[in-house]
Amino acid sequence: MRKLIVIQTVVPDYRKKFFSYLKERSGPNFSLYGGNNYFERSVVSDQTIEFYNHVNNFFLFKRKMLFQLGGFWKEILKHNIMVLEMNPRILSNWIILLLRKTFGRKTVLWGHAWPRDGNKSKRDLLRHILRSLGDEIIVYTQAQKKELELKMPEKTISCAPNSVCFSSEMQAFQAEMQHNNIIYVGRLTKGKKVFLLIRAFYEIMERLPRETSLLIVGEGEEREVIEKFIDSHGLGNRVKMFGHVGDYNALKKLYDSSLISVSPGYIGLSVTQSFGFGVPMVVSDDEPHSPEIECVVEGENSMYFRSDDINDLAEKLTLFFENRPYWVGKRNKIKNFCAERYSIEKMAKPFLSLIN
Repeated sequence: MRKLIVIQTVVPDYRKKFFSYLKERSGPNFSLYGGNNYFERSVVSDQTIEFYNHVNNFFLFKRKMLFQLGGFWKEILKHNIMVLEMNPRILSNWIILLLRKTFGRKTVLWGHAWPRDGNKSKRDLLRHILRSLGDEIIVYTQAQKKELELKMPEKTISCAPNSVCFSSEMQAFQAEMQHNNIIYVGRLTKGKKVFLLIRAFYEIMERLPRETSLLIVGEGEEREVIEKFIDSHGLGNRVKMFGHVGDYNALKKLYDSSLISVSPGYIGLSVTQSFGFGVPMVVSDDEPHSPEIECVVEGENSMYFRSDDINDLAEKLTLFFENRPYWVGKRNKIKNFCAERYSIEKMAKPFLSLIN
């Protein structure tokens, strides 16, 4: 059995279960490498993942580019299988790909098939060159797999659905009058538009149940602005800031208390996390969403609002509370939908098949 080597910019806590599962299934034939932080500084490695190997991340041009140095360089020409991030901004990956291509070593690229602005973007020209250097490609959704197969029919392409929980951990708590809160989980950045959600909540909070709070879970450069707004408008008792929460049980408790989650900006990994707990989501309708948008089914597990429209977002939040019995009754169905498609077991399958 050949060795599987995965190199990441960072190894964050939401990937701990996934990489631990790969390690458990592969044993000594699995090695993981990662640096301390991502292009966006708030995304950092989880130091409790004891088996990952630390590398040095050297960011260039105001953190627009990255070069990595570490122990993985001694593995580059060996007969192993190496998985790299499919990100053209990581300059060291270009060198690794070219060297391994020259010496006939199998290299797999893992990541989003397209740039954030889609497959028609001019930026995809560079990404396509990167993709062509990989022997195989692993993307996050079935939709991207099908799209990429049309563009690159000669390439072996697999789907590893972006997941944060095992199927057994996906549990939907149903108790109609105990689901009172609205929750946001994600980074506090301008692109995520968390401030839009807080302003919409402020507009309607007197029309919501008195016990309803807005729960903000995450870190980022917008935190200070958000906290100032909360303080200046006397929202401390209704808007609760939790910072980053990586513990499963703590997150489950927050989701269990919530009727809905919200993605006020572009959607990301938190959508499958929310659905895994049976919690429906209010989603912005016109954003450069991550591929996980494919799991959003309006009326079944979500509702769209007009992007950047505070009034429409406020209206959709109100509608969820007006139709509380309907959405609480759907929690098990939402959870089952997610467990069937977005579990760590399913995510790990294409990686394990590389060495088994």
